[in-house]
Amino acid sequence: MTVAVYGISNCNTVKRARAWLDERGVVYAWHDFKKGGVPAVRVDRWIAQLGWEALLNRQGTTWRQLDEAAKARVANAEAARALMLERPSVIKRPVVEWSARVTTVGFAEDRFQAQLRA
Repeated sequence: MTVAVYGISNCNTVKRARAWLDERGVVYAWHDFKKGGVPAVRVDRWIAQLGWEALLNRQGTTWRQLDEAAKARVANAEAARALMLERPSVIKRPVVEWSARVTTVGFAEDRFQAQLRA
């Protein structure tokens, strides 16, 4: 499986992660949520591997712009999944599929380096 990176191209964290991968010559497939949407099958896989709480970006602008009732509804995986499919910007970025069994969310050099060594 090729490494796949999911996110939004103007996200600073995604930019840093992609630059880090590029500097090390890592070949990866890029999927922009804004241009290609969020594949539901991928969201299901990420939730199964990481848990919905790890994927939900409660620090971002999109989450902060939700009204309190909408935020309160996101209390389980099903509700989080629906919100992520409706508003992909609430997904923490980048989501990187290193293999069929290993997915990470966010960018940290040490975690990325560990995946390259694995």
